[in-house]
Amino acid sequence: MPQSRLNIVGICGSLEAKGNTMQALRLALEGARLSGADIQAVELRDYDLPLLNSPFRHAKGAQHVAKLKNICKKADGIIVATPEYHGSCSGALKNALDWMGFEEFEGKMAGLVGLAGGEMGAFNALSHLRTIFRQVHAWVVPGQVSIARSHHAFDRNGRLLDPKLGRRLKNLGVEVAKFALLHKQGKSNDFLRLWEGCVANPGGEGR
Repeated sequence: MPQSRLNIVGICGSLEAKGNTMQALRLALEGARLSGADIQAVELRDYDLPLLNSPFRHAKGAQHVAKLKNICKKADGIIVATPEYHGSCSGALKNALDWMGFEEFEGKMAGLVGLAGGEMGAFNALSHLRTIFRQVHAWVVPGQVSIARSHHAFDRNGRLLDPKLGRRLKNLGVEVAKFALLHKQGKSNDFLRLWEGCVANPGGEGR
């Protein structure tokens, strides 16, 4: 019986229309697509998600929560991109993740992208996201991408100016797809060999 196609979902933690966070996420998803995966981008601005545990004021809120949960349940891998606000991920993204848990993320591959206005990059936000995904038993791939001075990293048309960062974003998508495929096929030895041989995160390179 043929294997079903790989499904990689990207979640944008910014509510800004056509913002830099979405542009960075699309590059990472493109890497996954080039690796043979089906991709889907989720913009949280299109979802009317109430705060966790607050009452649903109308049916639309409940429908949007159910829709998001269903999309993530069907994914083999997740790529999350967030702006860094006050040393952490966006509130919109944290609330969306709070609505989900083991059922949506356990055993899945997760890739992380962070954007920050300052020169230090989004490492605090990425660290917090890494902790969140570990708590729900996801596999966070060793590589991650932090984009510092993000307001100056893209041109007026939303294109990333640094080709090295562009390659790193696409490589992140490739990495998520590769690990997700090995995990889905049950090739544990190949999975561990690839995981242990991953190049160390280059840190602030490319800022």
